[in-house]
Amino acid sequence: MTSAGAAVIGAGPNGLAAAVTLARAGVPVTVYEAAETIGGGARTQHLVRPGVLHDVCSAIHPMALATGFFRAFELERRMGFVVPEASYANPLDGAAGGGDGRAAVAYRDLQRTAAELGRDGTAYSRLYRPLLRRLEGVVDFALGGSMLRWPSDLPAAILTGLRTLEQGTPLWNARFREQAAPALLSGVAAHSIGRMPGLASAGVGLVLGALGHASGWPVPVGGSRAITDALAADLLAHGGRIETGHPVSDVRELSGFRVKLFDTSARGLMRIAGSALPGRYRRALGRFRYGDGAAKVDFVLDGPIPWRDHRVAEAPTVHLGGTRAEVAATELEVSRGRHPQHPYVLLAQAAAFDPARAPVREGDLELTPVWSYTHVPSGSTVDMAQPVIDQIERFAPGFRDRILDVRVITAAEFAGYNRNYVGGDFTAGAVTPWQLLSRPVISTEPWRTPAAGIYLCSSSTAPGPGVHGLSGWYAARSALKHEYGLPDPELGLDA
Repeated sequence: MTSAGAAVIGAGPNGLAAAVTLARAGVPVTVYEAAETIGGGARTQHLVRPGVLHDVCSAIHPMALATGFFRAFELERRMGFVVPEASYANPLDGAAGGGDGRAAVAYRDLQRTAAELGRDGTAYSRLYRPLLRRLEGVVDFALGGSMLRWPSDLPAAILTGLRTLEQGTPLWNARFREQAAPALLSGVAAHSIGRMPGLASAGVGLVLGALGHASGWPVPVGGSRAITDALAADLLAHGGRIETGHPVSDVRELSGFRVKLFDTSARGLMRIAGSALPGRYRRALGRFRYGDGAAKVDFVLDGPIPWRDHRVAEAPTVHLGGTRAEVAATELEVSRGRHPQHPYVLLAQAAAFDPARAPVREGDLELTPVWSYTHVPSGSTVDMAQPVIDQIERFAPGFRDRILDVRVITAAEFAGYNRNYVGGDFTAGAVTPWQLLSRPVISTEPWRTPAAGIYLCSSSTAPGPGVHGLSGWYAARSALKHEYGLPDPELGLDA
């Protein structure tokens, strides 16, 4: 075991992934977390009412079974997942829903999905089927590290690029004739937060959508914290240490460590380690842009959500925004600094699929937790509960009558909860074509800073946002190569 240790600042999924990788290679690792609990964007707590669990940030995990780090780590063997047949749903109303308020539902089975999309079913299938045939190459191109590297599967990269050009430009409706299929695509693309159509949002939507038709969108048993608990357990088993309630304000506090990896935003890296970074790099970090924010609205109901289309209850994730045109208009309003009256709402009903979240009873009532967020301008202090309730009620008449408790976290409060969420931007940096190429700078190894032994391992670097552990994994592998001369370790349970 090497005697030159490493410090990881931040115990989110990326920070823990970095720490696990280093510890597995024999490097002594200490993780410093400012909060009293680990998890970052993957925490599960009693937020609204005692005994009722809500995920604090992420809830459903499309990348947990499909991306490089979690596959190498064998996450599926370490914890439980439920993978429903329906990945996500997009309710519609009026003419958009065929006149009867039917929803568009994305099943893991692409053929079944297409069969329910009417005249656009064949076009939708033709959009996704080639991506599914080369899914490993598609995922590697999108999430394999720096966008400057040569793709491992060039045809998959070209195919992804062409599909992104189509869905990220005004051509996005060219292959469709009705409303359901485009709405299904836009609901997923809006996860990226930004104007639509746009190349970055289209790329995000296509990859997440492809995963929905392949490995599915898994629900972690026990909530999102089960993921970080699995990472922490492996780290401790390999000699690592975790210190919670220990904020780091200056990199000089870590002078006893040879290597420092920052699971912080780019701004956080500059705030803590700016004195050690060259001026040119500091200026680049200063130019790094953050996106609009999210306001979270969590509920406890006295029963299930009364969806107009009962099939929506089969999906753990629901995109509430209506048609493609409505979602695009809403996201445009947010980008212009306005709070939409009819916002796009991302809703998760994870407890309906998670056997570990046994129904909580209160007298004769069976309490149902509902997780949701909506997009708002950066730094917003506006309480979005009523617009969110109205949007859910639009597709689930009687929803508001079932509300027992509600808790709102504004974008400004999100920024206070986690310094990485600048202005409430949980992506730790705007998802734009430029910032996918230069995250946070243009480099074949964007995790490695010009300062000796200092690395960035958060969503502010490649490949960007999401609970995938990849940014931490890539940063740690870079550190092992350049600082210790060590090979990549095996991460599996039997290693």
